[in-house]
Amino acid sequence: MLMKNQQNQTYKKYVEARAKKSSLGINFLFAFLIGGLICVFAQGLLNLYTHIGLAEETAKAGVIITLIFITALLTGLGLFSKIAKRAGAGTFVPITGFANAIAAPAIDSKAEGWILGLGAKIFVIAGPVILYGTLASVVYGVIYYIVKLIGG
Repeated sequence: MLMKNQQNQTYKKYVEARAKKSSLGINFLFAFLIGGLICVFAQGLLNLYTHIGLAEETAKAGVIITLIFITALLTGLGLFSKIAKRAGAGTFVPITGFANAIAAPAIDSKAEGWILGLGAKIFVIAGPVILYGTLASVVYGVIYYIVKLIGG
């Protein structure tokens, strides 16, 4: 046990010496700015789509589809990871983060083939999100149903 603890301490010192120091304030600023720009861009798309005559619900769907397409394209071109490296959590605005979580494993595993690569690994990151999101919505629905039965 003592030997393992010493190895852990040595490794920890090694990592601290090699790790790039980052400014928390600058990281927050970039996350805020990039996340905000993504949201402003989405609002601009919504305004554009409604201006050209789309119904509000259709325009909202169009914004989501456009953001997913752009994120997947940027992921495929290797640009999204460069943006995310600088912006950090700012790129995890739900739609763009989820689109990247699906596209990145698909792109990374395409060389392994359609079935064992793409098919098996496309939801490696997003799968738990889908699973637990669905489970949470079912639990919420049951609780809501029970409360409505009790409360009238």
